[in-house]
Amino acid sequence: MTKVNDSMSSPIFPSPYITRQFNLADLDEVVRINQLCLPENYPKSFFTQVYSTIPEAFRVAVDNDKIIGYVMTRLEEPFHFFKRDRKKRGHIISVAVLPSYRRLGLARRMIIESLEMLRKYKAHECYLEVRRSNLPAISLYEGLGFHQTRVIPRYYKDGEAALVMTKHL
Repeated sequence: MTKVNDSMSSPIFPSPYITRQFNLADLDEVVRINQLCLPENYPKSFFTQVYSTIPEAFRVAVDNDKIIGYVMTRLEEPFHFFKRDRKKRGHIISVAVLPSYRRLGLARRMIIESLEMLRKYKAHECYLEVRRSNLPAISLYEGLGFHQTRVIPRYYKDGEAALVMTKHL
């Protein structure tokens, strides 16, 4: 089990599941989980491109060598032509856990690990988009210290709005 020092949360209890860094051998299973769990799907090339930005922040959950969830995170450095202040931001792009493994703290653990890696790479904040109707995910993110910063109308293919949630690192 990967232990994480997270001063803003309760201790992580022992679990039979491990979390670790994604590697390219996990790609097919992560894509499969994305397609099973989420209506928004990405091509394999997108996963590998995101992985290349900060590999340590792309996390997977594993049960006996079987990938059961993932958190795909990248590091973004905005371009400011006239400013020297180029603050890095983390972006949690996608979170998915197979249905039979939900509510076990796996997404939370992987997100905490991703946030730690973003801090290591000097990101000053992290943001994500979440469906306005996804109350369990919103509750998870709020419990991790994210707060709503704006709404993007019709963000998803089906027309649903997204909440943008941000956390200062």
